[in-house]
This record gives sequence, C-alpha cells and structure tokens, in this order.
Amino acid sequence: MILYPAIDLKDGNAVRLYKGEMEQATVFNENPAAQALEFVEAGCEWLHLVDLNGAFAGEPVNAAPVEEILKQCKVPAQLGGGIRDMATIEMWLSKGLERVILGTVAVENPDLVREAARAFPGHVAVGIDARKGMVATKGWAEETNVTATDLAKSFEDAGVSAIIYTDINRDGAMQGPNIEETAALARAVSIPVIASGGVSSLDDLRNLKACGAPLNGAISGRALYDGAIDLKEALAVLKA
Repeated sequence: MILYPAIDLKDGNAVRLYKGEMEQATVFNENPAAQALEFVEAGCEWLHLVDLNGAFAGEPVNAAPVEEILKQCKVPAQLGGGIRDMATIEMWLSKGLERVILGTVAVENPDLVREAARAFPGHVAVGIDARKGMVATKGWAEETNVTATDLAKSFEDAGVSAIIYTDINRDGAMQGPNIEETAALARAVSIPVIASGGVSSLDDLRNLKACGAPLNGAISGRALYDGAIDLKEALAVLKA
C-alpha cells in the first residue's frame, strides 16, 4: 500500500479543512513547496495535492504553489480541484503532474473522464467524495442522488488508473477512516481504490492494510501535520 501525504491548498497556503468546511480551515504551512519537500525527504513516494479554491471556482486557482511543488519535488504527484476540461488536464500533465483527479466532472460529464483516460492512459483518476454513501460535488458543496458504488462501477471499462474515495464526514476529523465502506467499494470494482478521510493513526493504516480488500493506498493529511502519524513509521508499516 502507498501512503499519499496530502497538501490541500487554500489561498496559497497548505491547510486542512474540518469535514470539508472551507471556513473551518487550519493553515499548517504558508510555503506548500517546503511542506512537500519535507514529506519527500521523509521518504514518501507520492504526493496528493488538492486545489480547494479551484474545486469551488471550477478552474485552477492555486496553480503557482502546485507548479512550485512539481518543480522542487522529484516524486510523482496527483492533483484534484478545478480540473473540468481537456485543456486543463493537458496543461497539468504537460507541467509534470503524474495524475489528474476528476471529481465533479465525473458526475456532470462522465464522457470527459472517458475521453481523458483514453488520451492519457495511466494519468487519470476519479475522485469520489461521499456523505453517507452519496456523492457530493463542487468542493463537497452540492449533494447528488448518485451512490459512490454506482459512480465507481460506471467507470469500470473507462481505463481510469485509480479511484480516490473520501468519506467527507471523516475528513480532517481525526476519527479514523470509514474502513467498511472503503473496503466494500474496493471489492465492488477492479479499479485500484485509494482510501481518504480520517486516517489519523498508525492503527488506521494497519486496519486498512488488513481489511481484506485490495486497496492501492491511503491519503493522510492532518495527522501528519499534527504529528499523530510519523511519516517514516507509517511508510514502514505499509511496506511491512
């Protein structure tokens, strides 16, 4: 399993939200590239980036800090937030991003996901963010009547490289991930699933690893900033 340290970007800073609420943001680092380098120096193999402002605006807003991270860090990175057309996908991949994460458009324009996955095989992931199993879009502000499992299954034949599944009510709450739902989703599809939301201890990582479902990895943010998870220890746990 891969550990993806999360860098969520709001107004140019690395922040963490509480349960997806933009007004409940804690700034952890005013220099996101320095934060990213810290994670890389500790041994992480991937970075998970989110343009929070972009998710609401529907277009890239925190492009400058993302570009700086891509310039300074030699590990692959995936980015979600404000990526809603082919031009933006092409732009990010041309700048050295390894994987774009398509969230809102996966619901509103699934054909774009298919087109992008065909055009850029291995470089397109789908972000599925859910409250009580139902998908939310536009920076988690709008709830849909689509279930996370149905949305994931609809991309089985699209060639997407991963599904990032976030339980919104667990995100930033330090209450542990929703292992049951994440494992159920991973069993329901053949696409690799990455767990997100609530990963706040080494035991959470051990439990995800032992859940019996073929998870690709887990994303952790606040716990790494707060020191609840030591990144080097976490990487060792997932490699063991």
